[in-house]
Amino acid sequence: NDHEVTLRGINNCLLFLSGYAADIISTVEFNYSGELLATGDKGGRVVIFQREQESKNRLLSRGEYNVYSTFQSHEPEFDYLKSLEIEEKINKIRWLPQQNAAHFLLSANDKTIKLWKISERDKRAEGYNLKDEDGRLQDQFRITTLRVPVLMPMDLMVEASPRRIFANAHTYHINSISVNSDYETYLSADDLRINLWHLEITDRSFNIVDIKPANMEELTEVITAAECHPHQCNVFVYSSSKGTIRLCDMRAAALCDRHSKFFEEPEDPSSRSFFSEIISSISDVKFSHSGRYMMTRDYLSVKVWDLNMENRPVETYQVHEYLRSKLCSLYENDCIFDKFECCWNGSDSAIMTGSYNNFFRMFDRNTRRDITLEASRENSKPRAILKPRKVCTGGKRKKDEISVDSLDFNKKILHTAWHPKENVIAVAATNNLYIFQDKMN
Repeated sequence: NDHEVTLRGINNCLLFLSGYAADIISTVEFNYSGELLATGDKGGRVVIFQREQESKNRLLSRGEYNVYSTFQSHEPEFDYLKSLEIEEKINKIRWLPQQNAAHFLLSANDKTIKLWKISERDKRAEGYNLKDEDGRLQDQFRITTLRVPVLMPMDLMVEASPRRIFANAHTYHINSISVNSDYETYLSADDLRINLWHLEITDRSFNIVDIKPANMEELTEVITAAECHPHQCNVFVYSSSKGTIRLCDMRAAALCDRHSKFFEEPEDPSSRSFFSEIISSISDVKFSHSGRYMMTRDYLSVKVWDLNMENRPVETYQVHEYLRSKLCSLYENDCIFDKFECCWNGSDSAIMTGSYNNFFRMFDRNTRRDITLEASRENSKPRAILKPRKVCTGGKRKKDEISVDSLDFNKKILHTAWHPKENVIAVAATNNLYIFQDKMN
């Protein structure tokens, strides 16, 4: 079965087992090579995992990710002018392409974006002239000889240091950051505005989209996600709570309030209901690696759009259509406002997104086959093959099926990531991180 996935490294999966709300994972992101995986949580921490190097005597460790670095990225703050508490929760992490031995990533909470440098140190200088072995300054009159300091080996240390802090540019909560293909600029988006930053300049940004009306009572939609095109540094898209996507070209004007392309699927009047507007809100938008397509996730489905066709998506995949009859109860318990993310595999041939009951869905674009898998500690042993799950909507339930009425809506997979080159995936289920990979013979 092409869709069989095996679980690797149970130690990696059970790193976040505390019951504290601060440990809930809020973002997951592979770097450009896939050798590093970063997670951010509600407590403002960033945990980076590194892939084990394959060796002849440790063949079975291929694919295992172990903790590489942990650091506190954001702290809780308080806006005294507005009497608002600013959460430390990490909303988004984005890696920059590696240019030298160090790694760089951007992390954002509701108001502030930080550029972090992650570097290794395995040598230390010894034999200072002005300091003794304890690091204390010596009396200069007692120094009679000149020594040349030497580098001595030491235990590997991974250091995370903030290189830039981009603050005070967003009135509303930041929901997206995206690194541009020129690798010099990036954009950040909140509910009503999108800003363009230069990575070297922290004290100013350029406002490229502003949909705030003169009278806030006339507000009809908000920005939900934004992303730069993977190859054209002048093109970006942003989605809205009305289920529309706008593609903008920064060559046309400095302020991109007028879009170049407008993507919207006409609504079927026969299926309209009280919840139509809520479930049509787009929670995530992602360009394909090729740049030809983009994928959007709304509450019930994933849609793939061709950038050359604006009137309807070229592919639509139902994620959990069986919840359509449960929308009333999902509205009452606020689950209908959950923001699920989606991701492409490295070759753009498959897509993945999350659901409830710790289910996640994978769709093969070539064969149109799909599969539902469950990320759970109970049935996930190391190297065990995950069994496909099926949801029963009514009538007689088969042995391996689970009834829609017994789904746990507190267990949800909102954040997923796919290795850019291999079939390795990371799935965040509340405060547990699961890493799966293709079955190996």
